[in-house]
Amino acid sequence: MSLTERTAWELLTLQQRGEATALDITNAFLATIDRVEPQIQAFLHVDAEAARAQAQAVDAKRRAGQPLGALAGIPVAIKDILCTRGQPTTCASKMLQRFVPPYDAHVITLLKQADAILIGKTNLDEFAMGSSTENSAFQVTRNPWDTTRIPGGSSGGSAAAVAACEAPLSLGTDTGGSIRQPASLCGIVGLKPTYGRVSRFGLIAFASSLDQIGPFAHDVTDAALLLEVIAGHDPRDSTSADLPVPAYRQSLDTPLESLTIGVAREYFGEGLDAEVESAIREALRVYQSLGATIREISLPTSPYAIATYYLVATAEASSNLARYDGMHYGHRTSQKVGLIDTYCKSRSEGFGKEVQRRILLGTYALSEGYKDAYYTKALKVRRLIKNDFDAAFAQCDVVLGPTAPTPAFRLGEKTADPLAMYLSDIYTISCNLAGIAGISIPCGFTRSGLPIGMQLQGAPFAEEKLLRAARMFERATDWHPRRPKL
Repeated sequence: MSLTERTAWELLTLQQRGEATALDITNAFLATIDRVEPQIQAFLHVDAEAARAQAQAVDAKRRAGQPLGALAGIPVAIKDILCTRGQPTTCASKMLQRFVPPYDAHVITLLKQADAILIGKTNLDEFAMGSSTENSAFQVTRNPWDTTRIPGGSSGGSAAAVAACEAPLSLGTDTGGSIRQPASLCGIVGLKPTYGRVSRFGLIAFASSLDQIGPFAHDVTDAALLLEVIAGHDPRDSTSADLPVPAYRQSLDTPLESLTIGVAREYFGEGLDAEVESAIREALRVYQSLGATIREISLPTSPYAIATYYLVATAEASSNLARYDGMHYGHRTSQKVGLIDTYCKSRSEGFGKEVQRRILLGTYALSEGYKDAYYTKALKVRRLIKNDFDAAFAQCDVVLGPTAPTPAFRLGEKTADPLAMYLSDIYTISCNLAGIAGISIPCGFTRSGLPIGMQLQGAPFAEEKLLRAARMFERATDWHPRRPKL
């Protein structure tokens, strides 16, 4: 097995044994990026020189016997919506095409303290608005398992980079499924932590009450490793939870005794692909063989999640993106026009169609005469969705279901039908609205060789239990070691 096909914890072990250096590992991943990027197009920016310099610094610390961080010598790809000092952060938008932040996001600071190698910035749907990574202003990312298909979104670049072995770990963001859905479609692990578990400082906002940063990895152990590094309280983020961060890996291989899995009947209805359903049913049988109890539950408000999300998220997007006006921030039109026309032309030139669509939806939902009928009502339904999960977790430890209703669809298949695209996140959106934790892990492949992901959802700040439940399944199956041939 090549260096690039190994997990992060395997690469750490190789360094500890003296069988590979941080520079060896970094060079191997940079070579893979050079080889497969023309096919995949996962990265918007790669600074090979800076990555090698970071690796050499780690090797020098190791030779000198100095303490090393938890991710010493491990390349990590970063979704290009997280601020990186001195390197472009574009949000895959013409609006921020020339933006180079003067500071690091909190998670970037933590990665640097952990001696990780920041290998590059990955593509996404513009401002994280999309489910296919086709809304990027710069390029379309492709699924490593079938390059005629989408990798999911909005963190499609981060997911594709790990799946294509261009990086062993990556960071994404999840506002309505943007980590878990692409993880499912790319056949890797993707974790959305509880809202507040990871600081959002330096994350360029889409919907501030929904956005959360989380890891992509080849297996659950690596996801736990990366979560340990990035989780924790940050006083610069007022929504950051001041709670201790468990040593997730310490208990990871200890199976949960008397595990009760809730299966929501609402997750198995119209629109669910037959092969996806079959894989999920088989996963339930695996859990039963491990001693878990399967309990049917109901999440009665879940059918309203899509409508609720596309009111709450777009309203917050309308507010957050108002700052990009061509005067104070972001792209300014080159046309010499008056003040109002400068605003209009700068925004119409800087924002793509999907971002414009969501700003319009959100502005309408917040407008006088409609706010109570739409936005305020959506907030009330959001509370009911949270109540549904609270009731469910009183009966079970985790809720299991499909991550996405179908395997990866073809490029261009849903771009003309926004509603069909929005339904790609039908199983993931509720998790964000409720602010709970969710993870997608590989659980099978279709007959045509496309990955299928299974979602586990856990109570707020119960990531330790969620990771242990996911690891139980992973230990009993062999889906996670598989890599696409590129």
